[in-house]
Amino acid sequence: MNWKTHIVDYEFYLRIERGLAENTVKNYITDIFALAKFISFNNIEEQPQNCSKETLQQFIYQQSISVSPNSQARKISALKSFFNFLISEKLRSDSPADLIEGPKLGRKLPVTLNLMEIEKILLSIELHLPNGHRNRAIIETLYGSGLRVSELVNLTLSNIFFKEDLIRVTGKGDKQRLVPIGSYSKKFIQIYKDEIRCLKKIKTEDNDVLFLNRNGGKITRAMIFTIFKNVAAKAGIDKKISPHTFRHSFATHLLENNADLRTIQILMGHESITTTEIYTHLDTHHLRSVVEQFHPRNRN
Repeated sequence: MNWKTHIVDYEFYLRIERGLAENTVKNYITDIFALAKFISFNNIEEQPQNCSKETLQQFIYQQSISVSPNSQARKISALKSFFNFLISEKLRSDSPADLIEGPKLGRKLPVTLNLMEIEKILLSIELHLPNGHRNRAIIETLYGSGLRVSELVNLTLSNIFFKEDLIRVTGKGDKQRLVPIGSYSKKFIQIYKDEIRCLKKIKTEDNDVLFLNRNGGKITRAMIFTIFKNVAAKAGIDKKISPHTFRHSFATHLLENNADLRTIQILMGHESITTTEIYTHLDTHHLRSVVEQFHPRNRN
């Protein structure tokens, strides 16, 4: 069995048994194919069953020259996962990736927007333009419900419950959760659905998809990023923002207004609360104001 055969089996394992998100699967498979290509290009006669630690170290060193520490860490994670898969399939007795350490990564705090900046962005959207109401609904939904981009582009009409003010979201690993839909999100989704979307010639396979492109097909992740880049520039926002910025802002603003971490974890679809805890480090101004207001030594 060659590299390609094992990689195909590994991909099936990631999708079906592990239930990982589509982007994670694609990244992991790309990383393993890159290793196979490196081995072939350098005429190294090794298969997955006997690939050595030395070969992995050479591959990682070559990759580290051209990729960021975060990408390097992900590649090492993919390698560890792949060789552990081979062990579970009894194709190897050990993993050559076990003792390979990734780069030390500091915990990077996400960029967030304050309410004034969010209002500037929302008001910069020209609703009279063909995609104006769609773009407004997209941004309101990301900020109002804290969705991931992948969750937003896959949002369907049948998973929006207007009477109950809830959205059913399919997140990482195909895990579903119910998320409240805010009044502004609901308002602009309904305007887009009833007045704009209904006029489009919709592709059969995307008939239930909420957000569509101009050709009547499901909007892509890349287009969502383009929309945010354009509206941020138009609003004069100097920060480097992306669709994820609104998800981060959703969590941060909930925390600032005394929502508990466990509830935020559920709303965000975080598997571990340690992921949610990063938002406790974001707004030092807010933390300082809480101490000034509530600590007994700061009261007049």
